[in-house]
Amino acid sequence: MIENSTPILVGCGDITDLTTPFERGRSPYELIAQAGQLALADAGATGIAQAIDTVAMLRSYTDTSHRFATRLGTSRNPPKSIAQRLGIEAGRYIYTWNGGNMPQYLVNLFAEAIARGEMRAALVVGGEALRTQYGVEHANLDVKWSEDPGGEPELIGDPRRGWNDHEDRHNMRAAITFYPLFENAIRGARGRSIAEHMVCIGRLMAHFARVAAENARATRRDGYSAERLTTIDAENRWIGFPYPRFMVANAYIDQAAAFIVTSVGTARELGIPEAKWVYLHGCADGHDHWYVSERINYHSSPAMRAASRKALDMAGKKIGDLGVFDIYSCFSSAVEIACQELGISEDDPRGLTVTGGLPYFGGPGNSYVVHSICEMTRRLRARPGVFGMVTANGNWVTKHSYGVYSTTPFQGAWRRESPEVLQAQLDALPKPPFTEQPSGAATVETYTVMHGRKGPEFGVIVGRLNATGERFIANTPGERAVLQDLQDRDSLGRPGTVQHRDGLNTFIPQ
Repeated sequence: MIENSTPILVGCGDITDLTTPFERGRSPYELIAQAGQLALADAGATGIAQAIDTVAMLRSYTDTSHRFATRLGTSRNPPKSIAQRLGIEAGRYIYTWNGGNMPQYLVNLFAEAIARGEMRAALVVGGEALRTQYGVEHANLDVKWSEDPGGEPELIGDPRRGWNDHEDRHNMRAAITFYPLFENAIRGARGRSIAEHMVCIGRLMAHFARVAAENARATRRDGYSAERLTTIDAENRWIGFPYPRFMVANAYIDQAAAFIVTSVGTARELGIPEAKWVYLHGCADGHDHWYVSERINYHSSPAMRAASRKALDMAGKKIGDLGVFDIYSCFSSAVEIACQELGISEDDPRGLTVTGGLPYFGGPGNSYVVHSICEMTRRLRARPGVFGMVTANGNWVTKHSYGVYSTTPFQGAWRRESPEVLQAQLDALPKPPFTEQPSGAATVETYTVMHGRKGPEFGVIVGRLNATGERFIANTPGERAVLQDLQDRDSLGRPGTVQHRDGLNTFIPQ
């Protein structure tokens, strides 16, 4: 017998809209509610909306980053705005803090609450309408998205900013700056030249592009070849070396998704067909040292390794037992580190994505993994008995959440070890010595060159002092010739000198 308290996913729905004219000014709340309606219909039970006691929404980009802030206005209680459109009266309205890990984090958290009898059913929603927002704002249309459905949402997640003040002073505050640092470090760890590594990451991401080409919900369906992904031209310009535009997550899209988590008992009571049930067999959450400057290196993730094994152990599975994956893919470095820590090949014949990944399927902010969970649900329903893994990554290879799913029933009482146990182990891992005021001879540990539309704009260096081995972060002089030389030459291990002045560090490469 399957215990009635066993948590399951029972409904999913997602939308990618490339055609609705932005002049209509449709708000993200309307789009997300459409996805929610699809999830309710997919569950196949008329009473499912009345059973939902929790509505949780992933934090929108407009509330996450000043880069995406909008003059159109927002809701004072976003999950309640969605619930009202769906005719749901929930006892809890949850809005998350930021992080691409948060959709899977919510599944794990809600599964615990359901198994303990503290929650009956939860609707998890998320989405972005940045394509529409961009069009409306640039056309200066009179559109307002402000709403006040009443009350304030409960906030869940880690509210800490993903970078510290010292990193901020050196322009280290965005994903497109941090992930190239990992990519160049991975290249060094694997002993590749720049040209060799560009070929490798092009081949890796071309696998994702091919999956997106066959996915009607994907936003970039060109099926880019490895050569096209790494050919630099006006359309595919440098963003943050070594990433050109076609290898960067695509955020200016209109996408939304939703799924429902409930218990076996509630599903039986409502008459939800068992063919709709997908079980969470294993899960885990954990984060690496919070700030990138504290990481032991830039080509591995102790939290990825430990959390993925914790999820597999809970499911009673080995990595070879899984048949389907969706590896979080904001940048190729995230995929490379994930494959390394999971112990799978980057060209694993099982494939690494069910959607096509963030650069090609679409990267709707903190909500991408809502889409990957929806697609994983559909894949597993179509292949009864197969096990699949969803991986989720927040910030800059920082926060990690895992889920192992299958239509195979979970046996026994569903419970997991407290995430605090794993996190205590991760927090105890060593950090390298660090100085905010470096001076003297030094060597580059990893680096990137950031570009604007007219060419290179600034360089970011993570280095080590030769005398003490202390790590530091710095910028380079801003002259174009210096920046171009830093990019054109293999600058890993490159010598130079660093100096500190007025709170800023400057590294001058030799």
